[in-house]
Amino acid sequence: MNTTTSNPQNTEPSTVNSVELKKYVGTWYEIAKIPNSFQKQCACNTTATYSIRDDGRIDVINRCSKSDGTVDEAKGIARIVDTVTNSKLEVSFVRLLGIRLFWGDYWIIGLDKDYRYAIVGTPSRKYGWILSRSPALSQEDQNIIFDILKKQGYTPKSFIFTEQK
Repeated sequence: MNTTTSNPQNTEPSTVNSVELKKYVGTWYEIAKIPNSFQKQCACNTTATYSIRDDGRIDVINRCSKSDGTVDEAKGIARIVDTVTNSKLEVSFVRLLGIRLFWGDYWIIGLDKDYRYAIVGTPSRKYGWILSRSPALSQEDQNIIFDILKKQGYTPKSFIFTEQK
């Protein structure tokens, strides 16, 4: 398993040792997240789809269903910050006159060896996501993920599960 060691709350989370971007790209289902303002419209069926661009950056398409049944879609771009491990990225969904104004941290702090699930966090621990290649995770995988979150200084109870229909 590609995970990290214990990490107290007063330090930044540790990222995984390496991420093979060709394995990481594709569609991920959001299993759970720390609630945030930029996803408040999402009622269920949240996914993230990543694809590698010719310039080495990553196209990001986040989709979810709103409570009225319509689909919300946000298109962004990710850039790799740590090119040695590929585990620290920044993502932007805001563009003005062709310039990306705001970049948010996207750190891969847990990753199944077969890329079945991923845990994404930020240095502040204000944001966090549990992603999976399938719409549901086994209880065993959830237990492993919650253990990783605890070791990374996160409180698993802060995460709310996302309904996937």
